[in-house]
Amino acid sequence: MRTLTLVASYPLCPIVSFELCRQASNKLFFPCNISEKLAKASRVHKTYQLKAGFWESIKSGILNNNTTQVVEPPSTLPEEEEEPLPQEFVLIEKTEPDGTVEEIIFSSGGDIDVYDLQALCDKVGWPRRPLSKLAAALKNSYMVATLHSVRKSPGSEGNDQKKLIGMARATSDHAFNATIWDVLVDPGYQGQGLGKALVEKLIRALLQRDIGNISLFADSQVVEFYQNLGFETDPEGIKGMFWYPKY
Repeated sequence: MRTLTLVASYPLCPIVSFELCRQASNKLFFPCNISEKLAKASRVHKTYQLKAGFWESIKSGILNNNTTQVVEPPSTLPEEEEEPLPQEFVLIEKTEPDGTVEEIIFSSGGDIDVYDLQALCDKVGWPRRPLSKLAAALKNSYMVATLHSVRKSPGSEGNDQKKLIGMARATSDHAFNATIWDVLVDPGYQGQGLGKALVEKLIRALLQRDIGNISLFADSQVVEFYQNLGFETDPEGIKGMFWYPKY
């Protein structure tokens, strides 16, 4: 299987339609220079400043009068900043002729039922995976972003109908890198730009946590989709490699 590695600057683009198929050969993508353009690694920057000051003090102690001075390292490191709270907001709102209001809600809080996810995977035609593994994948993901449809009928306060219509998740080392997996949108809601919006919002949420190197695997049918999101082939020509069990 041949793979292709992409990188990109990250201009956000207008929303377009999206459909992801998992059956074809995968390709590896990266958006490049995101950390330089969109994410300020404040904690790392503070640590670098502290280290520079420490070594400068050692250097000055050795050079002054050609004598060596004992320099104590700083007793405390800068306090680690808290990560941003999960986001939740209405992405789209529309009113139907009968007065029913439908809201498409984005959330990065990982609020998802494994049975709802399995049903959504069935709708897009993905092979079934064991529920225990789906649950483990969600639990061990760094971030799980979802799209829910919430329908509110007139006179039915408190009886809102909520349905999972989209999901994407990311794994991460919690410092530098993240990889996006399992991007899917309910076929009944495809063609409205929700897939693109889902990936854009997920990337923005990762950038807010100072995760600037974001990769993903994409089938050949959706290469153009991800290029429109700012992904490009890796300029150094890095190729993805895979190991599969041989039975």
